[in-house]
Amino acid sequence: MAHQSQKLSEPKLSGNVIIGELIRNMELGRFEMTYTVLLPCVFTIYLNPEDHATLSGVLDLIIEDAKRALRSRVVQFNTNSTVFGVRRRPKRPKEYKIACRDWSLEFLPDSEVPTGDVEIHSELNETVQPGYRGTKTTLMEREPSASAQRTTSQRQEARRVAEPVFAEIRYEDDSGSQHYLVTQNQVRIGRGGDDQPMDLALYTSDEVSREHLMLRRDSATGAFFITDASTNGTWVDGKRLRKGVEQALPNHAEIGVGETLTLEFEVRP
Repeated sequence: MAHQSQKLSEPKLSGNVIIGELIRNMELGRFEMTYTVLLPCVFTIYLNPEDHATLSGVLDLIIEDAKRALRSRVVQFNTNSTVFGVRRRPKRPKEYKIACRDWSLEFLPDSEVPTGDVEIHSELNETVQPGYRGTKTTLMEREPSASAQRTTSQRQEARRVAEPVFAEIRYEDDSGSQHYLVTQNQVRIGRGGDDQPMDLALYTSDEVSREHLMLRRDSATGAFFITDASTNGTWVDGKRLRKGVEQALPNHAEIGVGETLTLEFEVRP
């Protein structure tokens, strides 16, 4: 093949990172019913053309390995006493399954995806239901090294677009070190769910509420405000917020999300 002469010894994007992001997307895209939890099984993986060309000779092997990892994860969901790091409550456990006969994975080049990043779109079945947009996750600003930690996306595109960045949030959840750029005047933060998409979806235990807190930016003054909407509480610089009461947020602040993780918030100059 034309790309066989390219070096594969130092890829900017590793197979482990891609497969890890596929598993994360599958978990984030779960669709819960009364007795069953459906997991996405159709994935479109977008890579920078340079990365796509570099990995073109081994994409079939990555797909094969990824399917094994996805199957193993579903088996783990159905056999372990914990799901997504949370111990099951004493009730009949739901069955985790996919609607497809097997996982479908397709790799496509996309020049708008930065080198070393990956953008994944997924669906619950081959036939997309009207109005269902599926799940999208995007790796963002990861060091271009096969050994680097994964960074976030949580519904924020990695594409470098010409829009102002008002603030940034750094934190670490179950998927690794994360960096979120605030480009809108309202940011809903929490675990999210099928009917509760978050602007910043935290990949962590259910000690974090589906919608845990909200940040609001006053477009006239540029000042930020924070509102707690959680069950287990939100803290700003060690002080617990009153639930449902909006309060001013300092330009530099540590936001405690329950007792699970800390968001390092900083306004951009």
